[in-house]
Amino acid sequence: MHLDHVFVCGHPALDLAATLRARHTLRIETLGTPDRVDAWYLESAVVDAIVPCEPEDADEARAVREAVHRLVTARRLGADHDAGALELLNATARGPAAVPQLTAEGRWTEATPREALAAVARQAVELLSGPDAPLLKECGAPGCTRVYIDRSRGMRRRWCGMDPCGNRVKAAAYRGRRRGTPS
Repeated sequence: MHLDHVFVCGHPALDLAATLRARHTLRIETLGTPDRVDAWYLESAVVDAIVPCEPEDADEARAVREAVHRLVTARRLGADHDAGALELLNATARGPAAVPQLTAEGRWTEATPREALAAVARQAVELLSGPDAPLLKECGAPGCTRVYIDRSRGMRRRWCGMDPCGNRVKAAAYRGRRRGTPS
């Protein structure tokens, strides 16, 4: 199974929410183990180094991910926020911060899992309360449930990213047109 982390949503909090793929059908979990959570923190560039996650850190990351998803969905649909999700996100955002350090090579941030998660929670608060909140859209590709920031001209973007969603939809449309033409 393809479990590589994907970063096409335009924001770390949205990319975290997208780590549960195909939410409405298959529900593919990409944060299933502590080492996968560690990998996400590093690959997302939230931090440069992470103290290894324990199982409870992974559970907390998945809980915050689900809270972010519920809040993003409510914001996108103009619905009321889920009180439990709001409390969890805010409590996590109040957690200790990872502090970047200046080194001879540049900026370096080492964090505990709790500090890394607090950073993502604070970014989610900023997203949901900021100017990009009205730009949130769900991918139009069948089976994809990623939410992304649509900064395209006229807000006409339809997919989270061209690879794989846009390409898959376009290829299917092309095959459908080809079948419809006489040979």
